[in-house]
Amino acid sequence: MSEQEEFRGWVDVDWEAARATNHANWQDRVRVHTPAYGLDRYREDPGYLSDVVRHDLARLEPLLPSGSVAGLDLCHLQCHLGTDTLSLARASARVTGVDFSADALAVASRLAADTGVDARWVESDVMVAAQAVGTDFDVVYTSIGAICWLADLRRWAEQVHALLRPGGTFYIRDGHPVLLALDDRSDQLTLRHRYFGDGTADAWDGESSYVGTDRLTSTQSYEWPHPLSEVVQALLDAGLQLLRMEEDTVLPWQFSPRMVEVEGGWAWPEDERALVPCTFTLVARRP
Repeated sequence: MSEQEEFRGWVDVDWEAARATNHANWQDRVRVHTPAYGLDRYREDPGYLSDVVRHDLARLEPLLPSGSVAGLDLCHLQCHLGTDTLSLARASARVTGVDFSADALAVASRLAADTGVDARWVESDVMVAAQAVGTDFDVVYTSIGAICWLADLRRWAEQVHALLRPGGTFYIRDGHPVLLALDDRSDQLTLRHRYFGDGTADAWDGESSYVGTDRLTSTQSYEWPHPLSEVVQALLDAGLQLLRMEEDTVLPWQFSPRMVEVEGGWAWPEDERALVPCTFTLVARRP
């Protein structure tokens, strides 16, 4: 959410129509995000890894049979500009980045070429990723701001299962659904949005994104609330086994102007920090 983003209510919208609207919105965001994502840091420092990936590797790698992503086939779903995908490649994984935005993948491909990183990029909706990408990955990775854009988590989880080879590991860290139910503009912790969904979408309209200063022209978007129980159950129903679950008080972006900068990102003021989770992390394995 951003200062200029306005909530327009809950709407019953067809998935294909919502996806088309979100696709236009994310294609437009590429123009805004490219100068704001600090891409030159990756060009200038061959050892630079995103803060997101540094955090995630510390939690993922101890649960991998080999103890490292090095040499593993890794599929990054909803990879956007590819900065985290590139970081995982620098950790010596063999990476495939998947996103539905051709413009985002063009930026990712150029960045990989500029930095000498070997990566594969596939333009695909995450809901048909296994068909588009192929299967047999050691790791499927998803992180931060991803699944709120998906209406059907059961179908998503089935794709994750299909992408993994037996014994493969799935990792996700994302914004906690309790956090996303809060009013980001309130001067106190106030619930404004739904924690539980009913199949309808949250409709948004805004000219700005979470980074960058340019205005968007494709301003409308749709998101879906997913309680933590739905995320876990979708993965279990798809046949995955849960290995680890965490909740944390630190977020990689400033959700609210009241958040303060701390080591590793942003958090609520200290006297409120223990009141609400900011992220959740799940690690699961395909038997």
